[in-house]
Amino acid sequence: MSATELKTKATPANTETVKSGSFVQENQKSLLFIAGAIVLMVVIYIAYTKFYLGDREVKAANQIHVAQDYWAKKNWDKAINGADSYPGLEKIVADYSNTKTANLAYFYLGVAYLNKGEYRKAIDNFNNYRGDDMMVAAEAYGGTGDAYVELKDYDKAETYFKKAIDKANNQFLSPVYLKKLGLVYEAKNDNKSAVDTYKKIKTDYPTSTEAQSIDAYIARAEAK
Repeated sequence: MSATELKTKATPANTETVKSGSFVQENQKSLLFIAGAIVLMVVIYIAYTKFYLGDREVKAANQIHVAQDYWAKKNWDKAINGADSYPGLEKIVADYSNTKTANLAYFYLGVAYLNKGEYRKAIDNFNNYRGDDMMVAAEAYGGTGDAYVELKDYDKAETYFKKAIDKANNQFLSPVYLKKLGLVYEAKNDNKSAVDTYKKIKTDYPTSTEAQSIDAYIARAEAK
């Protein structure tokens, strides 16, 4: 390649460099404004999390304990609606959204509505729960599966019981939801899947409570 060609090919690149430099110079005020806006947004978010949410977390935690007591006593109506001048779980969710307390309230509401036979409300609240605790999250999936069983939507029940099994991944909850999954397969007349699911309890969780009586379920599904 000749010197002339090199010079010719270098020219566009040099021109582009000049253009880029000119862009920065011409838009310096705008770029500084954008950078300043980003910094301001970060500061506002930190303040929001630390002061606004922090204060609301404390208030929510102080408000929910009466509803929790009623929930533990299975007094579902008072847990949901409140009593003794204290808010119920529904009000906690409404007044303290985006807090950890409100998130936990969704799980409590799911259980309460499931026990009251209000299955759609149970599903909605379980689906709104966004917790990191594996056991609670597994129970939320399992509760959703229970609600779908009551609604005779066995396909969705199957989906949620599988999620519960995977999420729990332990000897306490996994065999519980495996057994429920097997019952769903029987309800769907998929007896082979039911047998395979029951046998999984026997092989993978032999010391579980469910394993002690699972032979009867296996025999029943095999006989169909």
